[in-house]
Amino acid sequence: MSTELQNAEEAEPAVELPQLSRQLRPSAKGPVRIVHLGLGAFHRSHQAWYTHQASDAADWGIAAFTGRRPDAALALAEQDGLFTVVERADGGDSFTVVSSIVEAVDGADVQRLADLVAAPTTGVVTLTITEAAYRLGSDGHLGRTASDVVADLALLASGSGNPTTPVGRLVLALAARRAAGAGPLAVVCCDNLSNNGTVAHNAVVGMAGAWDAGLAGWIDANISFVSTSVDRITPRTTDADLAAVQAACGYRDNSPVVAEPFSNWILSGEFPGGRPRWEDAGAVFVADIEPYENRKLWLLNGAHSLLAYAGLLRGHTTVAQALADPLCLQAVEKFWDEAEANLSGPEGNAAELQIPAYRAALLARFSNARIAHHLAQIAMDGSTKLRMRAVPVLQAERAAGRSGTAAALMIAAWMDYSAAADAFQDPLADQVAAANRLSGTERVRALLGLVDRALAGDATVVELIEDLCGTFGEPAASP
Repeated sequence: MSTELQNAEEAEPAVELPQLSRQLRPSAKGPVRIVHLGLGAFHRSHQAWYTHQASDAADWGIAAFTGRRPDAALALAEQDGLFTVVERADGGDSFTVVSSIVEAVDGADVQRLADLVAAPTTGVVTLTITEAAYRLGSDGHLGRTASDVVADLALLASGSGNPTTPVGRLVLALAARRAAGAGPLAVVCCDNLSNNGTVAHNAVVGMAGAWDAGLAGWIDANISFVSTSVDRITPRTTDADLAAVQAACGYRDNSPVVAEPFSNWILSGEFPGGRPRWEDAGAVFVADIEPYENRKLWLLNGAHSLLAYAGLLRGHTTVAQALADPLCLQAVEKFWDEAEANLSGPEGNAAELQIPAYRAALLARFSNARIAHHLAQIAMDGSTKLRMRAVPVLQAERAAGRSGTAAALMIAAWMDYSAAADAFQDPLADQVAAANRLSGTERVRALLGLVDRALAGDATVVELIEDLCGTFGEPAASP
């Protein structure tokens, strides 16, 4: 049930959000039946928002765990789990207090995570842990040589400490569920990865199998991994957003989240432990999710990455600013043309994807200047993101006998950005820095190898990308 709050003209003097708890939660908090890893703005504007809208929301409380830091959990706990979703449209803002998170927890509290996942009433685990956190290698399986994976496996084997990665923590929690005989549940991946249910499965089973083969077998037999396509632009919250909520609603919220009015959630998979009625808020359940995943990953996320690297190189800071740059817009349109040529709909019916309408809607969404979606945020973890957003389109274009220039341009822009950025965040940041100390073709080949080894071995593709470097700004000087 959504609670819309009064406008500024009617607002009472500011109160603390927890003081409204009785009004917003007429009955006791719902039982924890969903455990979420990755408490952040997107989870709150998307999965928590969908759960709040469900007609059976009172039966599906969420316990949400943070990732690297406890800050979000501490702030949300002060408000009894309540927070405001600000839907920001060109015509103004609307405000909804969301009450589906009934427990906000520091991710380092692995014992609490294990207790909740092991509880027989828990039916769903959702994930927004970022693409890079799954630590899969180019073969699609867990990369066991990553330092944090090695450390987690040592901790699991010794039984003397708690894992630090989201996957390691989830594996330990699933081991507790197995020991408790609590039965099956669904793990729902909500990160921007193609076939993300399989990605989550491979990461979890890979970590479990490296520790305990019996646990890996139990997970395969009892845990469903659901694939999803998620979509809602959710920029970082600013101090101005906090002030806007207080001015409009008459209460202080230390953890509001701003989002565009548009939202989309498509899911495919089994829910052996039950699930909320997310369809009440517009979620769609399908047998084959791949066409919808590719449409979103290539058209929306691909355009975002291209705008991030090109826009930052040209001095822009937000998506709306970059889209208003004719050079950036032209690059996006050409990339969309390549992506569209390789999209097919359910059962081969591309018309069901409504791609022309989808592209037009994206232009309108990206142009919403009131949503300050920062390019620096999108630019993070590019070596991982490009594997899903640029590489498949480039490979498909090459396989069809076409150049794939527009997809290659996205990779070239990332390369230029990687050398020009003052602060470069990427799971392969050290390898990127080493590659950038090379020059010319060798530099391009080394950087491309971090994204896709097969493409790095294709001299024609390497030459194409090298020629495209510098399109949005001066290429990095050779050492």
